[in-house]
Amino acid sequence: MKTNQPRALSAIRLSVATDETTSPGRQREANELAAASLGAIIVGEAEDLDVSASKTTPFERPQLGPWFERPDDFDIIIWWRLDRAVRSMADMSALVSWARKHAKRLVFAEGPGGARLELDMSNVVGELIATLLAFAAQMEAQSIAERVTGAQAAMRSMPLRWRGSRPPYGYEPAELDGGGWTLIPDADAVKVIERITRELMAGKTASAVAAELNEENEPSPRDYWSIKKGRKTGGKTGGAKGEGVQREQFKWGPSIIKRVLTSVSLLGWKTHNGNPVRDSGGRPVMATNAPILSREEFDAIGALFAERSIDNRERKDTNALLLRVVHCDSCGGRMYLSKPTKKGASVSDFYKCNAHARGDKCDAPANIKAEWADEYAEREFLRSVGGLKITETRTIPGYDPTPEIEATTAEFEDHMRQEGRQRSNAARDAWQRRADALDARLAELEARPKVEARTEVVRLNRSYADEWRAADTAGKRAMLIEAGAHLTVKRGTRGGWRTLDERRVCFTLREDFFAEAADVLSDHIAA
Repeated sequence: MKTNQPRALSAIRLSVATDETTSPGRQREANELAAASLGAIIVGEAEDLDVSASKTTPFERPQLGPWFERPDDFDIIIWWRLDRAVRSMADMSALVSWARKHAKRLVFAEGPGGARLELDMSNVVGELIATLLAFAAQMEAQSIAERVTGAQAAMRSMPLRWRGSRPPYGYEPAELDGGGWTLIPDADAVKVIERITRELMAGKTASAVAAELNEENEPSPRDYWSIKKGRKTGGKTGGAKGEGVQREQFKWGPSIIKRVLTSVSLLGWKTHNGNPVRDSGGRPVMATNAPILSREEFDAIGALFAERSIDNRERKDTNALLLRVVHCDSCGGRMYLSKPTKKGASVSDFYKCNAHARGDKCDAPANIKAEWADEYAEREFLRSVGGLKITETRTIPGYDPTPEIEATTAEFEDHMRQEGRQRSNAARDAWQRRADALDARLAELEARPKVEARTEVVRLNRSYADEWRAADTAGKRAMLIEAGAHLTVKRGTRGGWRTLDERRVCFTLREDFFAEAADVLSDHIAA
């Protein structure tokens, strides 16, 4: 629509979406009044919420940024106040240069003293005023940041005091007697943590657990907090500065599971920049008096991930029941599941000798239909042990101070590298206090005895057949591997494609597994 009235763009920005003192409504009303007093018509609005002016320039903001690429669509940009536009002299300089180049007017509904301020970019006086105001805004932003940083640093050293913001997954804020906030376990999130831990200990991979959580629409840690606060799930992630991918929700993944379960926050410790916050004695400062995990439980989970990280180098094939079970009779090497290159209803998956991939030579490489091999192994396994009761080996965690000693030593060594860099007596004293505290903590940890973990075997009221029927492919494969199942396959003979020639196959279980099963069976009969 053509008009002789100046065209105004109303720009709204908020660092924290819940800040009522600078709410979008208040800014919008002030901008509309300023446009009316200028005789301008508002042709668009750029509303950037949860966007910091200290961390983004006007050109990088999601809503406002694209408008700078269409300078012919407006004549004026109106902000409520200057700090809604910029917080640094560099950003103001860039904004002024752009406005002068495109002959745009920059207006602030409430300038110094509360009156409307319009910056005239046609002369040096306007640029000088803009620079002085930007300097004041930058100093104010720096002062606010220093006050917040100082307050947060003091809060970090206070046991049981939580400074605010999103808590670690598994906890929620609760009021302290006498004022302030602390953390307590969040019952719903703790159930998820316990479930993940239980399934990992039972042999499931982190990827499988994450897939189940996503399938059940269990909120990820980031979305869980958004739901608790009544906010929308998802958000921006990845991309270059000022850009990113917008997601409706964040999903669980193996890296998220590992990050949650290996965070010392589960021990109740406070952290800063990924490191434990320590008191003058070198001991971790607690954020709660009700940690989710004990040190023994935490170390057991850490050991599990360490073990899995080594095993991850081995090939995984969740579709193959007999992976690590089926072997070529000629060369003794493992056989792997292969997909047929030809298409058709009569063409099936098959296991084949993989000697050439290992760089070995096999004189009589074997292959066999996966369906035949799976059915034969299942039948022989259940015939051998299907009626026996299964046992469960439970690990009672011990305590080993070594992991914390190693982590504290690394922290101490990093601190010692800063020796001599302090120019003031106060800084040198602070450096020495922390060195003494870390040294004291190391001495305390070294004095603690190591308690070995122990295991106990419990007979369950379920048979191997019961467990087999309830298990998925990965679970059945785990049962076979635990029993030491070994299936060898010889090369097929002419006409052997119609049905399985059982002379080609041999299925065995490890001898000590039969001995264990016999002991359990004799105990059961005696009982």
